[in-house]
Amino acid sequence: FRSVPLVMVLLWFYLVVPSFLQQVLGLSPKTDIRLISAMVAFSLFEAAYYSEIIRAGIISISRGQGSAALALGMTQWQAMRLIILPQAFRAMVPLLLTQGIVLFQDTSLVYVLSLADFFRTASTIGERDGTQVEMVLFAGLVYFVISLSASLLVSYLKRKRTV
Repeated sequence: FRSVPLVMVLLWFYLVVPSFLQQVLGLSPKTDIRLISAMVAFSLFEAAYYSEIIRAGIISISRGQGSAALALGMTQWQAMRLIILPQAFRAMVPLLLTQGIVLFQDTSLVYVLSLADFFRTASTIGERDGTQVEMVLFAGLVYFVISLSASLLVSYLKRKRTV
């Protein structure tokens, strides 16, 4: 899923998951499962990125750490849990948070499934009240403030880690 555009994954799951669930669970063709399709698509799409971040974090710890733990009499599981993962987690945190920011921003792509996200809801309210420009700017500002705050947190954690 890492090299496939998210919009394509969302559309694919929107078209495939309903047929699959109708056959397996016997759901009515009229059942609206756009939200389930979007959740499955996001889960699988982001799992590819998160698993790669976790794998890279674990690999970034030198083999000597694991060897030393085994030499001290720890089992493989104890070495992973007590020695390797805590160190790897420190390296992974900024990347995990950055991917979380990307996920937050990507949630607006559910518009391709006609689901109402924050941006679409703001736009709809703006159309209704005649303040569409203001509402779209407000939604954009909210996305910006949340993303900027999270990015500043990531920068802080990166600096703290290097000190």
